[in-house]
Parts: sequence; C-alpha cells; structure tokens
Amino acid sequence: MNKLNNRTRRVENRFGQSGSMSAKPGSPSAAKPLARDRVRTVVLVGFMGAGKTTVGRALSRRLGRPFEDLDDRIHHREGKTIEQIFRESGETGFRKAETAALRELLGELGSSLRVVALGGGAFVEPGNAALIEEAEAHSVFLDAPVEELLRRCMEETTERPLRQNPEQFRVLYEKRRRSYMRAAVRIETGGKDVDTVAAEVACSLGLG
Repeated sequence: MNKLNNRTRRVENRFGQSGSMSAKPGSPSAAKPLARDRVRTVVLVGFMGAGKTTVGRALSRRLGRPFEDLDDRIHHREGKTIEQIFRESGETGFRKAETAALRELLGELGSSLRVVALGGGAFVEPGNAALIEEAEAHSVFLDAPVEELLRRCMEETTERPLRQNPEQFRVLYEKRRRSYMRAAVRIETGGKDVDTVAAEVACSLGLG
C-alpha cells in the first residue's frame, strides 16, 4: 500500500515547465472539447513514468471528484502487492486480476464523474479497452519522450515488475504506444509541471 502511494511523491515535480497538448487525429476531441454533461469518468492511460497517478490526483482535486488508482484496487482485492502478484502468478495472472478489478470498478460508476489511473499495461489489453468504451469513460493518454519516461522511472526506488534495462524499456514503450494512441485524447507531459498537465486534461474534455 505504502509502495503504491509513494509513487505520487516520486513523480511530483518531475514534469518541468513547458510542452504541448494534442488530441488523437480524427477523434471527437480533436475537433472540439467534449460537453461537460457527457463526461462521466476520465481514465488516464500511458507508459511507466507518465505520471498517471500524480496527474490523476491533481485532476481530481481540480474537478472536486473522487480519484482511484486501479493498482490500489488490485492490491486490496488480492491482498498482495503488484510485485508479489507478478512474482507468484506471472504477468498472465496479474492481467487477469487487473481485468477483474477494472470490471468491478466500471460496474460501480454512477452518474458522477470519477478520475481513474490505469497501470501501464491495462489499456493495451483489448478486453480492457473495450470495457472502458462500453462504460462510456473517456480515455486520456499521458505521453512524454521515452528518455524522459526512463529518467523518471530510474529516479524511483520502488521495484517495477516490467522495468528492465533501458533498451527493453524503449522497445516496450514503442510496442505499447500504438495501443495508447487509441485513447480519445493525447496529452504531452514532457517538460510540464503536474498542475499544468491536469489543467490541460480538464480543458481537453471541456471541464476546465
């Protein structure tokens, strides 16, 4: 639990001060912000080091809405840390637990908006992406140059099960990025502070 919560402090203030925002070409958000009354839940996706949890907490404060990290739910459901699940059940076992937790979370959604941060591999799974779409949640891809993502992760002390050597890190990022680009909105986080990124997410969805 403490390991999961500590990610907020480790990622905080690593974004810098400048950058740009873009929406997925051809998506509704690329043309104009979504109407406030259409947004029920915002789901943040992206690679390791993207700051999904940190930005999610900042966004929830900005919007005055609840925040949940899917990894925290998995931890509570399974009674084990993410690292323990990977060690004991492998990635396949973890992905099953992840999908079950996501299905449970989405099934609890009411009419009020919620901010949710997913683990780095969750949105890559087609079944999970379909669940999010069926729930009419709005996916936001937090992106950054791979070298910046690597730097952020290398500054952490907590073990990440899929953080390997730098070359494997880059390969995995490129492989997963194709799936992340299916999100409704893409926000560039490189060189930005957390509050700036949260503000851009809110504005991109018409919630600013």
